[in-house]
Amino acid sequence: MKIALIGYGKMGKMIEQIALDRGHEIVSIIDIDNQQDFDSPAFASADVAIEFTAPQAAYGNYLKAWAKGVKVVSGSTGWMKEHGDDVRKACTPSALNPQPSTLFWASNFSIGVAIFSAVNRYLAKIMNEFPQYDVEMEETHHVHKLDHPSGTAITLAEEIVKNLDRKTDWAEDTTDPQLLRIDHIRRGEVPGIHTVRYDSEADLITITHDAHSRKGFALGAVLAAEYTAQHQGLLTISDMFKF
Repeated sequence: MKIALIGYGKMGKMIEQIALDRGHEIVSIIDIDNQQDFDSPAFASADVAIEFTAPQAAYGNYLKAWAKGVKVVSGSTGWMKEHGDDVRKACTPSALNPQPSTLFWASNFSIGVAIFSAVNRYLAKIMNEFPQYDVEMEETHHVHKLDHPSGTAITLAEEIVKNLDRKTDWAEDTTDPQLLRIDHIRRGEVPGIHTVRYDSEADLITITHDAHSRKGFALGAVLAAEYTAQHQGLLTISDMFKF
């Protein structure tokens, strides 16, 4: 498979190595200093582009890739609120859009996080019947991560809110009992820790995912690219892993 990389930071370099180890070819690498390469024949030859950049750049990168007929796998977060409807429209077939674009998007590509998310959804469904338990979340990341809460924490929180009637939404720094509180910690070089706690007067139930490195995220992104090459439309982790 021919892969283009959009964004060449730590994650991009790790994805490159894993893709090469799995027998794929990197045909184009685009970073902030060579945006003109979106118009190159090399980029257009890619089966899939894997995109890890900043929230303000992600949607524009999708448009540039789609304009060249290249499918996109993206782990960029922070663009959904402003551009989510546009992306869904672009990736949905219709009379006016007979050849929809393709985007595989996930806030976290780790296989372990995919399993953790399935457990999180199932636990929330169970806890919906036990109102004596209040729920809160905490996420910890390295000091270089400026946004908060993390995209993964938001996804986990949305899954809880969807399955737990007593929570209407999530928020940071809240004491509102109807809101799911998310706390964030930034320290050291922590790749990512996400914890969900259900607490009652009688006991505490906790589930945690603790990433040892970014390697799991990078491998998941390459697996998603392999899946995306054979599928189209708006794709997610739940399409690839049927938990």
